[in-house]
Amino acid sequence: MLLDTPPWFAHLFQRQRLPIPWAAVVRGAIACGPLLAAGLAAGRAYLAVPAALGAMLAGVNDRPGTRRRGVVHIGLPALAGAFGMLLGAGLAQRGSGWWAVAVVCAVSLVSGAVSAAGPVSSAAGMQMLVTAVVGLGMPLPGTPWAKALCFLGGAGWLLFLRLLLSSRGRSAAGPLSGEREAVAGVLDALADALAEVGRPGAEAARRQLTAALDRADEALLLRRRLRLGRRRNEAELLERFAAATALCEAAVALLWERRPLPVRICEGPRHLARALRTGGRPGALPAPASVTPACSAFHQALVDTAVAVTGTGPGPGRPGRTPLRPERGYRRRVFGPAGRDYALRVALCVTASAAVAVALRADHWYWLPATAAFLVKPDLGPLFSRTVNRFAGTVAGVAAFGAASVPFAGVWWPVVTAGLAGALLPVATRHFAFQTTVVTVMVLSFVHVGGDTEVAGLRLLDTSIACAIVLLVGHLPRVGDPRRRVRHRAATAVRRTERYLHHVLTTAPGQPAGQRLALRRAAYTALAETRSAAGTASAELLLGKVPDCDWQPLLTTTERIVDATTAYAVHLAHGSRPPAAAVHRLARALSAAADALDHGRDPEGDVAGAAHTLREHLRHSGLETLAQDDAATTATGPGGERRRTPVRAL
Repeated sequence: MLLDTPPWFAHLFQRQRLPIPWAAVVRGAIACGPLLAAGLAAGRAYLAVPAALGAMLAGVNDRPGTRRRGVVHIGLPALAGAFGMLLGAGLAQRGSGWWAVAVVCAVSLVSGAVSAAGPVSSAAGMQMLVTAVVGLGMPLPGTPWAKALCFLGGAGWLLFLRLLLSSRGRSAAGPLSGEREAVAGVLDALADALAEVGRPGAEAARRQLTAALDRADEALLLRRRLRLGRRRNEAELLERFAAATALCEAAVALLWERRPLPVRICEGPRHLARALRTGGRPGALPAPASVTPACSAFHQALVDTAVAVTGTGPGPGRPGRTPLRPERGYRRRVFGPAGRDYALRVALCVTASAAVAVALRADHWYWLPATAAFLVKPDLGPLFSRTVNRFAGTVAGVAAFGAASVPFAGVWWPVVTAGLAGALLPVATRHFAFQTTVVTVMVLSFVHVGGDTEVAGLRLLDTSIACAIVLLVGHLPRVGDPRRRVRHRAATAVRRTERYLHHVLTTAPGQPAGQRLALRRAAYTALAETRSAAGTASAELLLGKVPDCDWQPLLTTTERIVDATTAYAVHLAHGSRPPAAAVHRLARALSAAADALDHGRDPEGDVAGAAHTLREHLRHSGLETLAQDDAATTATGPGGERRRTPVRAL
């Protein structure tokens, strides 16, 4: 029965349901093919191979988002890949030998540690490792600088296509259309969350709001950091995002009351989203449903956001303009436990694969360690699932390439094959096996153009060996335990929650809210990352009857603390003060729980104990009952009649 299917088996068939990105399909179709054709026409096929490889890897990172987000997500990994190609090709001039395994080990350690810092760093670390292995193991003519520049040129070609093919939409909607849509999406998600208050879908809607804030925050990251030469429309959009973020904070306190809201209250943010998209005015704003501190704060934030959207006043974001983004802890992630664990895992798997490959054949040994580099990435899914799907995808890719080679002859047919596979690449991200099939066809087309025409069977053998090595090494003690990865992320989430609560406790009401908003966003982001990692870990194939941890109680309790802290901050501004000593004890309990998660020796016991302790401290802190008590005492007047507030309009 389907209900009895173990998670590690069910994950093999899970796929993402996403709309077809037609613009990316067009870019993929004309990215690699013309590069290979140009190389063949010029008699420089050996330079077309790294260029096409750069375009292919850039296509893997060509995801939906704003133009500047595309520059970051494609450009930074491309620079890392060019450096890896330069390093590998430069060392390959010394000849082949066992010393190459030591080089692969060193690059793997750096790649694994850097990959723990975030998604863009993960893509950059993987591209650096893969291109270094290809540069070391693929015997292609040409100087190292020429190969690196061709790789960078291929990635730049796809990036140019992304900017070119989106220029039409830019001229119609303005240069900030993507960023504006991201901010409007926050307001729409807030309206959905307000509509679900007191209903079964409230928790899911709340997390969709967090995801929308993350997308808008990332879309505007470059705008915030590049302050030189900032234009007026950019500054105004940043102020509108600051106002929307403040509105979301005020809404959290309203959500915390868990009382269904009138439709007119829920539609207020949606009116603002429509005004932001069209450049019009939001019209009449709804009156607050009651005069609780949470509702008053939300109504005031709604008016401030309307002022920022319409540009009729200075806006709440000045002079600070936008909330400060907290320190991302880049070095802490790279050199911390998460970075060390992932670096060790990547180094063991890729180095073992490189050693076996060099022992089997001194030339063309790049495929085996490059395959291991893709397999070891945890953000591509559980280890067993991605290993099986990688093997199945490689078999399908080799078969598809072989079938395409039967009716055609000459040197030009791989160009057409690469173009067709490139068009499928943006769609293939729905499932790892499908993506592997497409990538295998593209890479076989590249190496066929480069002159290696008898590689299909060897690639299948190398993939089988790499899958076996990764499964074996990946399940070694202290290397394959997925709970360690989740524990590191959970500890980060709990520690950021403690910093947020400590800031609220130590900052006087009325102070600028920028740092508080930044700390709250950091806590929510860490919780979302932990939930994602926990979902992946739950689908891992655990050997030796290793018990899995139940992360849900800990994450739910920590999320409740973040929301309660936000409601507490709003109520502090209105004079409410729950027992301060109990709240300080909750902050100390958060710090102790984070230390236990980072350094404890009993994973299951530490997680369960931290969840129970935090739940008890939250219950005794008085934060959970703060909103409900104020709502019950202020929603009605002395005679029991409901208080009313007149409607304000802009």
